[in-house]
Amino acid sequence: MTTKKQLLDYAVDDAVDLYVLLKSADVRTAKNGKPYIAMVFEDRSGEISGKYWDASPSDIENFVAGRVVHLQGRREKYQTHPQIKIFHLQVAPSETGLTAGDFIERAPMTREAMEDYINQTIFEIEQPTWQRLVRKLLTQYRDQFFTYPAAKSNHHAFQGGLAFHTISILKLAHHVVDQYPDLNRSLLYAGAILHDLGKTIELSGPKATTYTLAGNLVGHIVLLDGELVRACDPLKLDPQAEDVLLLRHMVLSHHGLLEYGSPVRPALREAEVLHQLDELDASIMMLDTVVDHTAPGEFSERVFALDGRRFYRPTQPQAPDAES
Repeated sequence: MTTKKQLLDYAVDDAVDLYVLLKSADVRTAKNGKPYIAMVFEDRSGEISGKYWDASPSDIENFVAGRVVHLQGRREKYQTHPQIKIFHLQVAPSETGLTAGDFIERAPMTREAMEDYINQTIFEIEQPTWQRLVRKLLTQYRDQFFTYPAAKSNHHAFQGGLAFHTISILKLAHHVVDQYPDLNRSLLYAGAILHDLGKTIELSGPKATTYTLAGNLVGHIVLLDGELVRACDPLKLDPQAEDVLLLRHMVLSHHGLLEYGSPVRPALREAEVLHQLDELDASIMMLDTVVDHTAPGEFSERVFALDGRRFYRPTQPQAPDAES
């Protein structure tokens, strides 16, 4: 049986004809003064942008984020970035039975497996204050934590991406503390679990993800610090006690630099490690996404979040070292 093509299976200049999800649809004004819609199309293979020119009022009303549409066009490349030149676009008829859930990319782990891994790691947090705070906040935001993406775009921007990204960091952290046993593993694990939990407030959810008002005005780092402080009250903890401040610092510093959104730079060994592991996992995910959809012997599109660099895909995959 032939597998049906998905969005990212089309090569440059291929005719595109398939049902996709409108992940976003932003109305803008062209240089000629006419409205157009900047769209992002999505299915389980990934996402590609496109522009719907000369949008009428009915187009603007019909083509909104979260709707399934029938897309006909051609895949093109603009300044090394893939895009779709739209020939025809129509909201999918109800009789197709298609829903947004049919097109949303999902984490490569089941929710049950992710919950098991997180729960097991919580038992490894031996410091009682940190374990209590992790349990309290994870219980409060459990459903969002295991279903939300880790970002609107770039890395882990899929359903369950937030938990999957967290688990990837925890797996790296387990190896790091084995290599460097002087690190406080309880603090590192607690910080890793909580570092991006504020995205459950910053983002709207896994479907047609947008930033909330709080996400735009405050951001996930400061939002989660506020939740940590509030969680101290029912647990009868002092938010100014050293152990609480250490955990708050892990969250507040994990972006590493002030210009990247952290109010403070890492001032603990564990905070520096968390920042580096966060960067590593996000970078590898972005690289996997672009390189996997680059032909062997070619350079990828530019990766904006990695200084606009392009990455080469070798013609011969590197075989793992043979066992001796």
